[in-house]
Amino acid sequence: MACLPCRGGAATGSKGPPDKRKYSTSLAAGIGRRQPHPESVLSLLASLLLDLVMGHPALGRLRTRTLAEVRGRVLELGVGTGRNLPLYGPGAEVLAIDPDRGHLARARRRAALARAQVRLVAASAEALPFPDTSLEGAVSTWCLCSIPDLPRALGEVRRVLRPGAPWWFVEHGLCPDPAVARWQHRLTPFWRRLSGGCQLDRPVAAALAAAGFRIERLATGRLMPGPRLAAWTYLGLARKPEA
Repeated sequence: MACLPCRGGAATGSKGPPDKRKYSTSLAAGIGRRQPHPESVLSLLASLLLDLVMGHPALGRLRTRTLAEVRGRVLELGVGTGRNLPLYGPGAEVLAIDPDRGHLARARRRAALARAQVRLVAASAEALPFPDTSLEGAVSTWCLCSIPDLPRALGEVRRVLRPGAPWWFVEHGLCPDPAVARWQHRLTPFWRRLSGGCQLDRPVAAALAAAGFRIERLATGRLMPGPRLAAWTYLGLARKPEA
């Protein structure tokens, strides 16, 4: 918060109390010049940077492939600035969560233009605010890398999905090449600090399987621009078992 100027006091060497009218005017002017809170500025800058990076055309093509089959009442994890929202068809009803309110503020603009019904929710993937077995599908695009407690989040997704519900995903993560994987492990502690929690070495398919999801379709490789340590991609479909 900016300091409030007190220019309405008596002049140096003069006697008597400060002029209250001048002090009131000065106070109002000081309030008018308050600067944005540093955290809100950082959140805005982070949202702008995220939106720029995630707007790459190659990522847009992968989004389109991922969302082509989505129907019904679905959960989107980590909606970010809403890059996916214009790509959903009219047959989808999207409950889109993100813990960052700065991201959600930008996502609202895209939600207003979406063909699907969209509800934006400020929530963490580790504590989903939805009843058990209430959703017909899930979507995640480049968000599992930054969830602090991934096993807990995957358990939450499984909880809210109906039996047999699909999970469409495109994520980056651990490369099977041991040389690349070693660099991913080495760099992840530093990269996490620079990128808002993103981990380069998440074993996406193995994590989904460990949480009880059945992998039905999976393509892996360097499907987007960049070195394999950051661009190794998992594109696929998982499913919650029927029982």
